[in-house]
Amino acid sequence: MTGLIMAGQLILALAILVTFHELGHYLAARAFGIKVEKFYLFFDAWGKKLFSFKKGDTEYGIGWLPIGGYVKIAGMIDESVDTEQLKTEPQPWEFRSKPAWQRFIVMIGGIVMNLILGFLFYVLVLKGYEKNFVTIDTVNQDGILVGELAHNLGFRDGDKLVSLNGNEYERFVDFVTYEAVFGGEMVIEREGEQKKIEIPGNLFKQLSRSKGLFIDSKSQVFLKEDPKEGGGAFDAGLQKGDRITSINDTVVQSFTHFTKMLKANKGGEISIDYLRGEASSNVKASIDTNGILGFKPKIARYPDSRMKYTLGSAISYSWKESWEAVYYNALGLVKMAQGDVPVKEVKSVIGMAEFFGGTWDWGWFWRMTAMISLALAFMNALPIPALDGGHMMFLTYEMIVGKPAPERVLLVAQYIGMGILLTLMALTMGNDIWQIIKSKFL
Repeated sequence: MTGLIMAGQLILALAILVTFHELGHYLAARAFGIKVEKFYLFFDAWGKKLFSFKKGDTEYGIGWLPIGGYVKIAGMIDESVDTEQLKTEPQPWEFRSKPAWQRFIVMIGGIVMNLILGFLFYVLVLKGYEKNFVTIDTVNQDGILVGELAHNLGFRDGDKLVSLNGNEYERFVDFVTYEAVFGGEMVIEREGEQKKIEIPGNLFKQLSRSKGLFIDSKSQVFLKEDPKEGGGAFDAGLQKGDRITSINDTVVQSFTHFTKMLKANKGGEISIDYLRGEASSNVKASIDTNGILGFKPKIARYPDSRMKYTLGSAISYSWKESWEAVYYNALGLVKMAQGDVPVKEVKSVIGMAEFFGGTWDWGWFWRMTAMISLALAFMNALPIPALDGGHMMFLTYEMIVGKPAPERVLLVAQYIGMGILLTLMALTMGNDIWQIIKSKFL
């Protein structure tokens, strides 16, 4: 069931993002009078489709292969590599008949749409679901919790966070995102004195190897709602509002700590101490093979002092997170080339599904969808033939030299680009499947 929920969330997210991405191309093409022959969600591979209808010059439909979508623009060499149309004289309503700058706008339309969506989804999350974030002042009242890797770098339990790369942030989350894991300098306060700790540029690589806690804040774990029937929490008799205080006589210090203990006991049985109101109780509970107890958690920081978002602050933070998502995708690619980020961290659709989690939480769903939208914008902008960025590369060449690249070159580039993308897809999917096999059976 958990796998179906993860897959369902990913398919819905991709359906939304692909539809709007292709809508960006479609609207730009129509604005310049270019005929759009097809607008499909998912691929109608080998001519097979689930549904279609025609309105005007465009056929709208849903394909059977849920790995993307496309618009077929008349007079354009795209991933279909359909050259029959190109054998005829160019028509005024074809892509190839339009000025290079118009064609460039058509190709960048999908990327722009993904950027806008990512930003808007972040605003939705901050105002509609995650109405607050724990402040750094809250975390610093008790100090941070550190894992082995952070301890080796010089952090200690109870340290108070001051700044990251010279920036003093209001939110705890800003200290533990990409800016930190890609290296820099963090200032902490310990026993009234400030101390600088250097974060190595390959921290991401080290974290991927350790799979453990880096830095966390103390928190309490509650059941947000009654657990669903069939899970370990339900069978143990846990209820909405119960607070998990310890597992196997080890005090739960944070949600990260809690999930780590569950993973360590996956497929087994644990002893849970919990509070129901003021009454303390103990039960035995079974953990499934994925390390899931089977309830939707509510995480409460203590003391519970949080930052509230106005529309203005939500827009401000959404802009920041959108920009950082794109920037750190680019930096991650550079770090990967340098060997500081393992190639195995690149995820296929299988790995992305795991990001959503085994429970359906709309706030988390829209946050993940925002992240994927911005990642898609960046990936599509790369100058790889068959991607939007590849088309934009050739159009930029045309605008500079005053003539298009030879048709033969465009066709060969398209084939090469498709080969690159299919190879990457196969490698990432193979890696994700191998990681699942290792975690479950080895």
